[in-house]
Amino acid sequence: MSQHRHPGAPGRAGAVPALPELPEATVARLPEYLRALHAIAETGNETVSSEGLANAAGVNSAKLRKDLSHLGSYGTRGVGYDVTLLIEQIESVLGLTQCRSVALVGVGNLGHALAGYDGFASRGFRIAALFDADRARVGEEINGLVVQHVDDLARVAVEESISIGVIATPAPAAQAVADQLVAVGVTSILNFAPCVLSVPEGVDVRKVDLAIELQILSFHEHRKASLTALPGGLAATDTQEAIGT
Repeated sequence: MSQHRHPGAPGRAGAVPALPELPEATVARLPEYLRALHAIAETGNETVSSEGLANAAGVNSAKLRKDLSHLGSYGTRGVGYDVTLLIEQIESVLGLTQCRSVALVGVGNLGHALAGYDGFASRGFRIAALFDADRARVGEEINGLVVQHVDDLARVAVEESISIGVIATPAPAAQAVADQLVAVGVTSILNFAPCVLSVPEGVDVRKVDLAIELQILSFHEHRKASLTALPGGLAATDTQEAIGT
């Protein structure tokens, strides 16, 4: 479930700058473009063609050009896109020009791994606090942060200006944690628990279920096996088209 807040009106004190209206599919691809652009920048290249960037991001160039046109970026014929400028544009649209504080709730195996991941900082996020309902875990130190009890969430959320909550609890506990996050003003939640959360209007939820992704891959493996088992087999290109690759 995902709902979206509207940016503040121009001219109002503290208003959020107006953003372009972007299709959800475009928003989902912008982080891939950003990842590819950072990799290209590290090689020392100052410009990149649409074809080069599309290949690096794993999309077709026509789709990339359409996505970037929503940002007002069209590149220069014969030159391509300015890598640094495009990075700045995408980071601005994604709201990555400020570091966002994140609270992680649930430090079991998955939560522990997420808490120890150093890649968040380079992407504009700071894991500011760790929580768990198991008092046996309270006081444990992970990647420089001490695990606190989930009952302290309200206080810490204010102290650390938490803007995003990550739920890595077992499914039965996830809804209660989501309710706690919403109660302290968190309006963006990344949910790793294998369940659907019920949240109020204005709260955005992104769900990550690794088992579902594996099941989808299992379907494609099953489909490929059934196609190649047909009399005479099936050409590789036909197989790829049949499974939508």
